[in-house]
Amino acid sequence: MKNIATFGAGCFWGIEEEFRKLEGVTSTRVGYMGGSKDEPTYEEVCGKTTGHAEVVEITYDSEKVSYEELLDKLWEIHDPTQLNKQGSDVGSQYRSVIFSHNEEQEKLALNSIKKLEESNRYSNPIVTTVESAESNTFWEAEEYHQQYIHKKGGGTCHV
Repeated sequence: MKNIATFGAGCFWGIEEEFRKLEGVTSTRVGYMGGSKDEPTYEEVCGKTTGHAEVVEITYDSEKVSYEELLDKLWEIHDPTQLNKQGSDVGSQYRSVIFSHNEEQEKLALNSIKKLEESNRYSNPIVTTVESAESNTFWEAEEYHQQYIHKKGGGTCHV
């Protein structure tokens, strides 16, 4: 059985690169999710008319990395208190969102957010949303976006 996690946390290039390097992650791909337009393009998503977020879909081996560890990495690499913004990237496509693929992931994500809030690590409230992956189609981004930082040797993401 494939284990999949899907996260939005700003520019998908940097987020993908951080997860791609984790032991237990078997593959990644970037795309768009959470909006209303079928088969959106990067330009359409950046045009802020689709409602989609830039996301990374992570396939992982749960015997080597747990979903909780993926959530911990998510909190480490972005600021979950920034509404529709990460670094210099501004817009709803950069929102902080977790797309849960089952009830267990939803429960773990909500518990993780609660623990983060209780930790007082941030002075502002957590704005990360948890949404159902089943209710939202993942649209794979254009090929040139896939593993962009790995291929290009750098990037401009906030990560």
